[in-house]
Amino acid sequence: MQIWTTIPPKDEFFNTILYLLDTYGSFFLRGVWITLLLSVIGTLGGFILSLFLTIMREQDIDHKRDSWIQIATKKLSKGFVRVYVTVFRGTPMIVQAMIFYYGIAPLKLSCWNPLVAGLTVVTLNTTAYIAEVIRSGINGIDKGQMEAARSLGFSKQQGMFKVVFPQAIKNSLPAIGNEFIVNLKDTAVLSVIGVFDLFKATQSATSSNYRPVEGFFIAAIIYLILTFVTSKIVDHLEHQKPKVVNINA
Repeated sequence: MQIWTTIPPKDEFFNTILYLLDTYGSFFLRGVWITLLLSVIGTLGGFILSLFLTIMREQDIDHKRDSWIQIATKKLSKGFVRVYVTVFRGTPMIVQAMIFYYGIAPLKLSCWNPLVAGLTVVTLNTTAYIAEVIRSGINGIDKGQMEAARSLGFSKQQGMFKVVFPQAIKNSLPAIGNEFIVNLKDTAVLSVIGVFDLFKATQSATSSNYRPVEGFFIAAIIYLILTFVTSKIVDHLEHQKPKVVNINA
């Protein structure tokens, strides 16, 4: 294995890439790790929170049986979800990152650092998108599924969790996988608050040698590999046959 003592001339593109990999390999590996951490936790956290938002939004208001407190609570819940989704889908993640990180930093919380702020922003942002994805998946399910579940003695909650939600999630899997791929790429904006993801690692590796093209060529290949592998995993999961209760089947 060649040991690089000096950076190759500018006209040696591929040798420069090898030099950067040999010299700053640990930077790129750490950047990949942080990028995957942000994307995986952000997507999983967003998926879990989106289920709660979906439940809040799909509540039925029964003006005959519900008390005025229940009616008011359900209306407030639905309104909160609509506002939440509108705000987080309508503003760039980079702006959200700046507001959250620098807005909370003055409180001097010991646990509040760029990585925690980044995880928070990705999770909250992803929640809004996946909530809409699952809601769309629910709307695509035959309403007779819930009616049949109720006729078989299921409560509405049981019908939602055992019949409707599994089918909606199965139908939404490609879109959820796409959201994970989007997060892999969009976490690059978190470098503005100091998160050492792949983008920031590449900046650090090229800042002293003025070879940004070669450095970001490496980053582009890594991003491409990550998104390609993720796409294949999502395709595989999409063609699996989960245990889903389909009453009309």
